Amino acid sequence: MTGPSVPVDLTDVDLFVSGRHLDAFAWLREHRPIHWNEGADGSRFWALTRYEDVHWAYREHASFGSARGAILGGSFRSDDDTAAGRMLVASDLPRHRLLKQQIAPALSAAVVDRIGDQVRVLLDKAVGQAVAAGGCDFATEIATELPAGALMVVFGIGHDEAHHLIGLTRRMVGFRDETFVDTGGDQKLRLAWTQAEIFDFFAGLLPQRRRDPGDDLVTLLLRARVNGRRMSEEDIFYNCMNVAVGGNETSSYTACHGIEALITVPDQYDLLRGRPDALPGAIEEMLRWSSVNAYVQRVAMRDVERDGHLIRRGDSVTLWNVSANRDPAQFPDADRFDVTRSPNRHLSYGAGIHRCIGAPAAQRELSLLFGALLATPARFRLAGTPRRLRSNFILGTTSLPLAVG
Repeated sequence: MTGPSVPVDLTDVDLFVSGRHLDAFAWLREHRPIHWNEGADGSRFWALTRYEDVHWAYREHASFGSARGAILGGSFRSDDDTAAGRMLVASDLPRHRLLKQQIAPALSAAVVDRIGDQVRVLLDKAVGQAVAAGGCDFATEIATELPAGALMVVFGIGHDEAHHLIGLTRRMVGFRDETFVDTGGDQKLRLAWTQAEIFDFFAGLLPQRRRDPGDDLVTLLLRARVNGRRMSEEDIFYNCMNVAVGGNETSSYTACHGIEALITVPDQYDLLRGRPDALPGAIEEMLRWSSVNAYVQRVAMRDVERDGHLIRRGDSVTLWNVSANRDPAQFPDADRFDVTRSPNRHLSYGAGIHRCIGAPAAQRELSLLFGALLATPARFRLAGTPRRLRSNFILGTTSLPLAVG
């Protein structure tokens, strides 16, 4: 099972913060595309790094289940996720389908239109202020308005509450990053405490929605019946957290990577400013390029053989989107940022039954943001060194100083 030793440990957060992970994945795709990773943290898991293998595993949902949770490490005092079978991202069929039916109306096409309207208002103000001031920290002053607008609509909350919730989810995802938390003490205990704070936030909404129901996600889940039974309060909290975390990270961090790519590859910035019609394709390239959700975890439901490797029932298997999206077998000249790239069948939203339910909302948010940035005569440039999130799961940017010039 273990195979030959390789100079890669995908639990090494510094590998990702420094940007060296792309070279590591290039090595793995060529020499060890199905890699048994023995982490310094004691974790043991398979890592799929080629596009064809990652896409295959997404589609083989009967062989690779989600009940262990999407993130390596499990939950406090457990190797498995306590949300197993209770939260959309950590459930398998038929439970997954039943949960998705309850959550989907909160992210319908009509709701995405309302999200777009709210995000547009927030961006008009944020971009206008940045231009007037001659610059900003894009990561904290502009990018976070994308999830803020979405949360305001999906949960029926105000702007301040939305940013408070973003802060909570950022602390959970950034549990190893001193930007968000005190990194001393036990990491799993820190995660459990932050999750409890997020649950407390949603617990505060329940009595309000019982008294004054609306069309928000909390109201929908209070009314929901799964297999004829009402959802428990804890199940409601888990699924609200699922939507909040997914929505908070993808669009805002993709936006940071996207504007940074345009600045550092100026011919693509020029092309897009001259051809606004190329924006939809540019958004897809930003999603591929950033691969914010670096991987997802699965658990083998049976023994599976792939390319000479035996993946045994119960093994953890990680699907590395960030590597698949740079696979030259799927994307010619994969390390070039090309806003006209077509086709561009990236895996940044996943694939199969677990494709991101919030993808249409994220697409709308990103389109509005870059439409607004391209519409202003101002051109942005780097005004400092970007700071990366300390994570191998979410490839984020916690600070991105920009100037207008």
